[in-house]
Amino acid sequence: MVEGKTESPGPKKRGPYISSITSRSVNLMIRGVVLFFIGVFLALVLNLLQIQRNVTLFPPDVIASIFSSAWWVPPCCGTASAVIGLLYPCIDRHLGEPHKFKREWSSVMRCVAVFVGINHASAKVDFDNNIQLSLTLAALSIGLWWTFDRSRSGFGLGVGIAFLATLVTQLLVYNGVYQYTSPDFLYVRSWLPCIFFAGGITMGNIGRQLAMYECKVIAEKSHQE
Repeated sequence: MVEGKTESPGPKKRGPYISSITSRSVNLMIRGVVLFFIGVFLALVLNLLQIQRNVTLFPPDVIASIFSSAWWVPPCCGTASAVIGLLYPCIDRHLGEPHKFKREWSSVMRCVAVFVGINHASAKVDFDNNIQLSLTLAALSIGLWWTFDRSRSGFGLGVGIAFLATLVTQLLVYNGVYQYTSPDFLYVRSWLPCIFFAGGITMGNIGRQLAMYECKVIAEKSHQE
């Protein structure tokens, strides 16, 4: 009597949907798109605050949108936000130091609120001179890093982002693309690096949280399979 052979079930094949979701390249693209639109939204809101207080001035023929902003500002800010948000978790993995300080969405939203508040203060609060305003915003920006980040990589990237962004802005103003009222730091305002630093920390936190959410989704999908 020959016993029938029972074949052991092989590994389950992933469906096309699961394969696409767990693909690192697809997840990277999704995170980049999300960061891009977040950057565009913040650029529209924050630039509107600056223009309402006449901190930045664009030529009349450039002001064409309902937000009274040059059309190229939101896409540029969105692209920069995507690069920064993807760079932060990448640097964390490269250094082998995963960022675990206050890793929840509520903390990220508070960080965004503080960043908007810092930018709002630069446009709304009146100081006796620009030095006082710059020192105040510098303290607030470092306080934002200490409250929501506290990583050496985050601080270093924030400083690098502030330097590069300020340099690019100087070149744009020098070439007449737009201008700042009452510039006191070459062609721009002295507090501008503080805004860029705080913005880099904020987008880095959003990027880290999205990367952590991606890891959780992949782990859950793998466990279900």
